[in-house]
Amino acid sequence: MKALVRSLLLLLLLLALLAASPVAARSLGFPAAWKIDGLIEQTCRLTPFYDLCLSSLKSDPTSSAADIRGLARIMAGSVLASASHTLDQIQELLGQAPDPETEKPLAYCAELYIPVVKYTLPQALDALNKGQLGFAVYGLSDAGTEAEECEKNFSGQGGGSPVTQGNKLVRNLVDVALAIVKILQKGF
Repeated sequence: MKALVRSLLLLLLLLALLAASPVAARSLGFPAAWKIDGLIEQTCRLTPFYDLCLSSLKSDPTSSAADIRGLARIMAGSVLASASHTLDQIQELLGQAPDPETEKPLAYCAELYIPVVKYTLPQALDALNKGQLGFAVYGLSDAGTEAEECEKNFSGQGGGSPVTQGNKLVRNLVDVALAIVKILQKGF
């Protein structure tokens, strides 16, 4: 296991050096796209949802020039965007005058998501920017917990919540973002 970690460390160091020096990348015969995609792909391989990580990072044009800290910020931003979208869906469903059996759990979900979107995740992003990784982990973890709590609140209704996909996406993005932050905590 230690050998694998050392190999990954060396690979990430090589990728960082190549990213810092396009001349070195060309002199070693690496295509420019490889050095960028290589860091993103190697980072995503260390997360629980490789495909989600890869698609999220590559959809952001700033990822091509980002280091691992930048990739963590991009993923945290993806969590915030997804949580905001899920909150919008919840509020839209509440505005459609749902039946009383659905209205109460939807209102509860809104109560969970509002502070996450307005305070917790923006503070986690700020903490990432300041290098306060422990606080970033706390904020991201809280977002995942609240998404799970929203979903559990519908458990007595058989088919899950009307925002199951949003809750699941938030939870999975949180797991990816946390994995990247943990890479940073190990000193990369």
